[in-house]
Amino acid sequence: MPTPVGLIALATASPPHELPQAEVAQAAREIFRDRFPQFERMAPVFDTAGIRTRQSVMPIEWFFEPRGWPERTQAYLAGAVDLFEQAARGALDEAGLTGADVDVIVTVSSTGIATPSLEARAMDRLGFRPDAARVPVFGLGCAGGATGLALAARLARAEPGCTVLFVTVELCTLAFRMDQPSKADIVATALFGDGAAACVLRAGEDGFARVQGVAEHTWPDTLDIMGWRVDPQGLGVIFARAIPPFAREHLRPAMDEMLSSKGLGVADVDRFVCHPGGMKVIEALEGSLELGQGALDHERQVLADHGNMSAPTVLYVLDRARRSGLPRRSVLTALGPGFTASTVTLSAA
Repeated sequence: MPTPVGLIALATASPPHELPQAEVAQAAREIFRDRFPQFERMAPVFDTAGIRTRQSVMPIEWFFEPRGWPERTQAYLAGAVDLFEQAARGALDEAGLTGADVDVIVTVSSTGIATPSLEARAMDRLGFRPDAARVPVFGLGCAGGATGLALAARLARAEPGCTVLFVTVELCTLAFRMDQPSKADIVATALFGDGAAACVLRAGEDGFARVQGVAEHTWPDTLDIMGWRVDPQGLGVIFARAIPPFAREHLRPAMDEMLSSKGLGVADVDRFVCHPGGMKVIEALEGSLELGQGALDHERQVLADHGNMSAPTVLYVLDRARRSGLPRRSVLTALGPGFTASTVTLSAA
């Protein structure tokens, strides 16, 4: 048996600007109705998304003006480093550690470009050692919370005794676009928010949970399902195929395969901790995994309070699940561009 990796601490961080869904819907109407003739036909997505409010690094007025790469990047660097610090500090405080205790820093973010990367920009703020290993990862999208946690666990297991800090930051709202709106842009405006989460891991220790196994499944010929397009004005969202029906049809066989590699089946899992990509995605996950309608209650609550924050969102769900008491075995899972399903099997300490 591989050495279990203890999930020692978990913290989340949200930016300061609250975006009530009703206000976002009205703002979107003002921005898009003259640029996108089908807006009113799509407007109900703001009501059916299952979101009450979201958080953003920028106030809602910021989005009324055209923004290009320089302004979006400036907002990303300022907001992402602040959220990185808040989430990392929260996790380190919970673990009783400081930045100087961290041996490896895994950073996952796909909503902006930072070179030097976010952990380098936060080194002085958090007191990371000069010899700390830095592992920035780009391109995982919504799967990044699960895949990043899996990577951090693998690194912790590879070097017992080392402390691994995993931080994921996503500022999805900075991709809100008004220059050439599409159906995908309207859906993104109705769904996405900003947030960050951080975890501390160490091999051989209990923490509040242990990572028992990790697995991924990437479906062939699915590059068009989800991703970014790179335009002169910034990143633009790609939803070329509907995700909920794909998840409903294809997730279960992939989950069976990933779990069987660990000697498990769906019936052996007491709780799935899922990335809530949207209300229809949640319903598709419940149907595909035969969980029963309403089983993913924490997922619905996180979606309602924060929207889809991409990678950090599943860790917000895990945080709620652990506060209500993790069962004996959980599987944390997220879907993201690739198109990929990522899983982390957890046992309660």
